[in-house]
Amino acid sequence: MLHVEGGLVGGMIYLDNAETTRVDPEVVEVMRLYMLEKYGVPIGEFGSTMEEESSEVLEGAREVIARNINANPEEIVFTSGGTESNALAIKGVAHSKRHEGTKVVASKIEHLSVLDTLRGLGQGGFDTLLLDVDGEGFVDLEGVRRSVDGARLVSVQHANQEIGTLQDLKAIGEVCEEKDVLFHCDAVQSFTKEPIDVEKVGIHLLSVSSHLIHGPKGVGALFVRKGVHPEPLLLGDDREFGLRAGTPNIPGIAGFAKAVDLVNAETVERMRGLRDQAIDLLLEIEDSKLNGPRGERRLCNNVNVTFRYVEGEAVLMHADLEGLVINTGSACYSERLEVSHVIRAIGGTHEEAHGSIRLSPSKWTTGGEIVSASEILGRVVDRLRKVSPLARARRVST
Repeated sequence: MLHVEGGLVGGMIYLDNAETTRVDPEVVEVMRLYMLEKYGVPIGEFGSTMEEESSEVLEGAREVIARNINANPEEIVFTSGGTESNALAIKGVAHSKRHEGTKVVASKIEHLSVLDTLRGLGQGGFDTLLLDVDGEGFVDLEGVRRSVDGARLVSVQHANQEIGTLQDLKAIGEVCEEKDVLFHCDAVQSFTKEPIDVEKVGIHLLSVSSHLIHGPKGVGALFVRKGVHPEPLLLGDDREFGLRAGTPNIPGIAGFAKAVDLVNAETVERMRGLRDQAIDLLLEIEDSKLNGPRGERRLCNNVNVTFRYVEGEAVLMHADLEGLVINTGSACYSERLEVSHVIRAIGGTHEEAHGSIRLSPSKWTTGGEIVSASEILGRVVDRLRKVSPLARARRVST
């Protein structure tokens, strides 16, 4: 049987919760019910008992997601996850004949599902623009204001997936409202961890996902404000208000809603404390640098540090051998063999991008695990620097 205690899985310290999370056992129990016993599919107004039960689960989950962001249930469209939600929002609006504007605008540090979608639109003849960010990853509001004239859609994430920067959504929303431009926000990293009120902020489309909040993989949602009309990506039936054809993933959707219900302010605040503890300990390691902001402007469970003169991939592999699971922006760890576009966009060098690592605690992570992780990384970095030509060159020069 798999041993799980705190953030430990089989004796490992798991601090890669910005990549994916362990599913909460209470979520598993809910999903089990709708996989093995109540496994009907919503079919319409009239149907069997099992079909009606599935319809009730679907609509109940819609209410849970909507309540968390101050939306209406009929504005929630279930998808397969954040990537599909982003594509439906951006492609759907770009190809819609019911919205005006010829340009789509995003920041340079968006998730690749957004950047690649814009790249595809650009190749198809759309006018696309990527906004610069400052050294902490914040979008320049004046830059947004200068860039949105004639735009159909602005897409700016809430929390950055690598360095945790929390954008000022309300300020961006005000610019979009002033210029009569639709505002899409990728909130996959921040959903339930940071407060989001789509009404107050002025968001028209919002992407969220399940698997980063201890829910199942393969399910997410897109908030689509009433009056916004994206074109569907998938055709074949009128499910999800005509925006997403196909059989709905009822076990996943039920699990997603349960995961949302299980989030509470106390665990979020505890993750914030673990984040700050990890930052302080890692910055005690010589020649280390924090990427992104500190304090309230940073996602509650994001830590990203560059260790100079070492490769992030090497740090990751050596840490793994000592029982610590983390992530890195090193090119060698990327399927594209490209260094982190986020670190480069905030002014980091190729060396700094190669040496960046990300830690992300969860609601189960303990302070003791943070201390152990920092000790492991201290040993690993010291060991790697002893064989690093860059570190040797620095010692010679000083």
